Amino acid sequence: MKTIHAFTIIDWLILAIYFVAILATGIYFWRKNRDAEQFTAAGRSLPGWLCGMSIFATYLSSISYLALPGKAFAGNWNAWVFSLSLPIAAWIAVRYFLPLYRSSQSVSAYAWLEKRFGLWARLLASGFYLLFQVARIGVVMYLMALPMTILFGWDVRDLILVTGVIVTAYSLVGGITAVIWADAIQAFILLAGALIAFAILLFGLPNGPVESLQDSYQAGKFSLGSYDLTAIGQSTFWLVLAYGLFENLKNFGVDQSYVQRYIAASSDRSAAKSIWLGALLYVPVSAAFFLIGTGLYAYYQPDPNQLASLRQIVAENQLQVNGQAAPDESQILAHAATLTDQEISDRVFPYFIATQLPTGVRGLLISAIFAAAMSTVSTGLNSSATLLLSDFYQRLIAPQASERQQMLVLRATTLLWGTLGTITALIMVRYTNNALDIWWTMSGILGAAIIGLFLLGLTSPQVNHRIAIGITLVGAALITWMTLSLNDALRGDFPFLNSPFHKYWIIVLGPSLMILLGYIVSLIRNRTRTRQSES
Repeated sequence: MKTIHAFTIIDWLILAIYFVAILATGIYFWRKNRDAEQFTAAGRSLPGWLCGMSIFATYLSSISYLALPGKAFAGNWNAWVFSLSLPIAAWIAVRYFLPLYRSSQSVSAYAWLEKRFGLWARLLASGFYLLFQVARIGVVMYLMALPMTILFGWDVRDLILVTGVIVTAYSLVGGITAVIWADAIQAFILLAGALIAFAILLFGLPNGPVESLQDSYQAGKFSLGSYDLTAIGQSTFWLVLAYGLFENLKNFGVDQSYVQRYIAASSDRSAAKSIWLGALLYVPVSAAFFLIGTGLYAYYQPDPNQLASLRQIVAENQLQVNGQAAPDESQILAHAATLTDQEISDRVFPYFIATQLPTGVRGLLISAIFAAAMSTVSTGLNSSATLLLSDFYQRLIAPQASERQQMLVLRATTLLWGTLGTITALIMVRYTNNALDIWWTMSGILGAAIIGLFLLGLTSPQVNHRIAIGITLVGAALITWMTLSLNDALRGDFPFLNSPFHKYWIIVLGPSLMILLGYIVSLIRNRTRTRQSES
């Protein structure tokens, strides 16, 4: 495969130091994990700033680090509108969700659902979350590995396997304390890498930063999308804002990965601080990544031939993935000519890193890409193991399990979910092109039912467990219909599956319908009780 060999001994040394530091963090906290409470909640003793940096690092995965610049490079800033919903979601999480978890004795975010609607709700939400994490881990590791394999010649499967082994190892031995401290370290690496890349790119623009960005503005690269309220089939400003609100409510309100950090915080004040720090820090940082993407457009637009090597690398990789073991140069060139900016978008930033950044800085940026992936994966592994213990093993199998049994389950399930996530990433190597769109679709589908159940429970006090089951089934039917409508083959065979809605509507309309039905039921029951009391 054609590659760009740009990694030097100094770059390798920086990357090795990063890996050693992360593994050392896990080993350092190994002996402190004597019981399940310490492994899953860190003894509820961590400062707010530390939990907040961990939340930020978890949020800023390789999905942000690579796909957001890719979005801006190939399109505009429409996807950044997602970040504008974060302050609203953070306020709602602090005001309504945080008290539920801080007052609970359970480390599970979904124990409240059992109190509100019964065991079925807890198991449903927990089960969906566990599936969601397998998908997320796969997307994150895929996004980390693919650009580096096509640029540096590293085997994509080896990269995924090595990353999976290392992150599973320190998550398994160090527990949530190691995960949170490693996240904080990785957060600073992520920030440093992004700022350095941004500065080098900005002052390296061919016509200077001001003129180049003005040209990009004239080309519509800073557009936030259409404001047409009737364009339900497009990714408009309003749709992305609504999508972001529901998605971020899912993240900061009901996602086990985040909830465990609230529980691990030393006080209610520290927990609230962690939410605000993680949410508000992401808004300007995500803008920086979009600006990097726009800068990449301005950098390569005057001479698109600079990307010829990248197009050929991507073309050869796609041909090999599709079954051509050794495509010849004519096949590669022909296929490269057909590639759109969208198809190479996720690779442009790492291509810039490989070809334009100096020695040492390149190693730091590649370490940052690894950090972006590993912080998210380690969080997913620890939270998944926590739910498998609390919501399934202790709740259904062994309520009186000893500390030794609990620790065995936690470590075994960490290993299991690390393996499943790694396998998912390996599968995605063959079947994905644009990772951010795929991830947002998966996240909307798997998260819609969870956030819908929580919002139903909070907004509709008159809804009991039987009614909640019916409302959930109706919401699931809508979500299923909208999900199946994304499949072109199914739409052709079954015309009734044709949906006019954009796929981002899934996580908006599903929970909204559940809330509306809950409100109607509560209204009817209140009126019925009023009439009965009057008679």
